[in-house]
Amino acid sequence: MLKSFFCAVGISLLIHSAAVAQTLPPTVISVDLKQDQGPLPPIWAWFGYDEPNYTYMKDGKKLLTELSQLSPVPVNVRVHSLLVTGDGEAALKWGSTNAYTEDKNGNPVYDWTIVDRIFDTFIQRGMRPIAQIGFMPEALSSHPQPYRHHWKPGDDYNDIYTGWAYPPNDYKKWSELVYQWVKHSVSRYGQAEVEKWYWELWNEPNIGYWKGTTEEYIKLYDYTADAVKRALPTAKIGGPEVTGPNWNVSAKFFRTFLDHVVSGKNYVTGKTGTPIDFITFHAKGNPKVVDGHVRMDMGAQLRDIDRGFAIVASYPTLKKLPIIIGESDPEGCAACSEDLHPQNAYRNGTMYSSYTAASFARKYDLAKAHGVNLAGAVTWAFEFEDQAWFRGFRDLATNGVDKPVLNVFRMFGKMGGNRVATTRPAGYSYNRLRDSSVRAEPDVNALATHTGKSASVLVWHYHDDNLPGPAAPVTVQVSGVPGKQARLTHYRVDQQSSNAYEAWKRMGSPKAPTTAQIAELERAGQLQTVGKPQLVTVNKDGRIELPFTLPRQGVSLLSLAWD
Repeated sequence: MLKSFFCAVGISLLIHSAAVAQTLPPTVISVDLKQDQGPLPPIWAWFGYDEPNYTYMKDGKKLLTELSQLSPVPVNVRVHSLLVTGDGEAALKWGSTNAYTEDKNGNPVYDWTIVDRIFDTFIQRGMRPIAQIGFMPEALSSHPQPYRHHWKPGDDYNDIYTGWAYPPNDYKKWSELVYQWVKHSVSRYGQAEVEKWYWELWNEPNIGYWKGTTEEYIKLYDYTADAVKRALPTAKIGGPEVTGPNWNVSAKFFRTFLDHVVSGKNYVTGKTGTPIDFITFHAKGNPKVVDGHVRMDMGAQLRDIDRGFAIVASYPTLKKLPIIIGESDPEGCAACSEDLHPQNAYRNGTMYSSYTAASFARKYDLAKAHGVNLAGAVTWAFEFEDQAWFRGFRDLATNGVDKPVLNVFRMFGKMGGNRVATTRPAGYSYNRLRDSSVRAEPDVNALATHTGKSASVLVWHYHDDNLPGPAAPVTVQVSGVPGKQARLTHYRVDQQSSNAYEAWKRMGSPKAPTTAQIAELERAGQLQTVGKPQLVTVNKDGRIELPFTLPRQGVSLLSLAWD
């Protein structure tokens, strides 16, 4: 299968080789620093992964350190399986903490050792956990066997849904477990710290992650919210982390849950409604192999977001609550590597990084259009310990070496202040991209911010089709710059810059790089600049013109500073 796929890719590249010689029409992007559009919340500073025990492993700790260092604000981290029974051994799509067991008389036994080890790793780096309350401990599961799965790539994905996915056999014991966990967290980390966390119930309860009914999830939410608030009344609790709401099954679950939160009878108190402090759902794209190459589908992800925002906005009492897109990615299975799923071949290179830049900008646009409060969009990608180099998982680093996509987050981390207006003739609007993705001309566009003494312009050259194509001649015109000079630093992610994957391929794709090669790959994986910082002249109208060429699937960050 792979041989035929790569042969097809080669044929496709030959067919499209003529496109490389073509030139794109010039793109002029205007940035007006005087058109302030308000704060740009750091929705990108949110990450998550399935395997919680990777957190404190060697490459996990290294990557978490890098994530904390790239962000000027605390990074929020969401992981699964924090209450799953087991020995703490890490595996694909699996994790455990053994937080809850019972003695021979059925009395609870709480052990927070592994949970603390995970959360300590976050807190030591100034990060904040999105404390996912799940999944079901073996002793509390109403259908405990089989419990531990041994899923591997190529197996039926449904094999992961075992005894941990079932409702509790005792809701009061479950409630007490949640209460004890929150109380323990306050005791260990302090009330002021835990008040900043987001406590949430479960993951994707509208599919196999939850083997109960919708009503049983709602009941579990009531018991969970009550326990969290009893332990810490100022704690934040939310949900329901449904799959993409553009699917009618997901939308129905989402609305049923929100109806209950607003006007349903509470299973614990008997009163109307239940506490909710933030709202969560997921959004995924849908890449495919078309004519021998990978074609992304950003529009599918944006339609999920659009529908989710519309649903929340339809509830007047909930519309202004923070929304967290709990998983926001180009597709749905981080642990499904490209060796068995060729459509995931975008992950190692610049397709993933340019997609990330273009899609995050449109998340801001959609939130503004619906008038909702988007607090975060979780990138469900981390690292997979002790796997083959550049195997094609949806991860940010491989064997401790950063992939190009991580450098886009470094770029986001350098953008501060408020959003300012950017315009370009005939570019992709968020609604055009939502409705039809990028199937015609490339998406060459920008996102810009401004502080009192600096400005940042993120520019991307994206296309859904992972094919070679001509570079884009770009001129960024920045108006409203004070003074006579500004210092320009031009950061770049492309085939040549900030790209450990291409460096690895130039080495001959070694399966076991040497120590010297690993050091070279680590350097290649860092964010790099185009040349050295330079002084640029501000004309008498307070404008700077910055011409450059941006390769296909490239991303540039233009950082300007002045006294």
